[in-house]
Amino acid sequence: MEELKKDSEVLAEIYRNAQLAITSISDILPEIDDVHIKEEILREHEEYERICSEAASLAHKLDVELKEPNPVKKAMMWSAIKMGTASDNSPQNIAQMMIRGTVTGLTSLKTSLTDSKNILDDEIKSLLCELIKLEEGFERTLKTYL
Repeated sequence: MEELKKDSEVLAEIYRNAQLAITSISDILPEIDDVHIKEEILREHEEYERICSEAASLAHKLDVELKEPNPVKKAMMWSAIKMGTASDNSPQNIAQMMIRGTVTGLTSLKTSLTDSKNILDDEIKSLLCELIKLEEGFERTLKTYL
């Protein structure tokens, strides 16, 4: 029973991480004028959508209930994005904001991987590792805008 709980917690974290990224990207996109970074952010959005869909399918298969991210957290992210871009929507500032979010997500995901490596369901572990690899790539790409 303990493994199922750990699996469900990690799957919920994968879903929540991707959902928060999608929300952040949706909030920041209208503020971006630079075509090149906008294309990168849109590409990232598509990947997070795919991860969300895979997590939802896996949750359905394993009979795990996924919850949407906390609305208060989403509102706080929205206001931080609006304040952060109000006077500076340069590619460098957009990249810095996106990197902060990506690193926060990576830290949480890597901690989950370390804490549950030996008991995690193979499909959940695979999706977790895929998201970690994606976010590491996003971070590298975003750093080119600094």
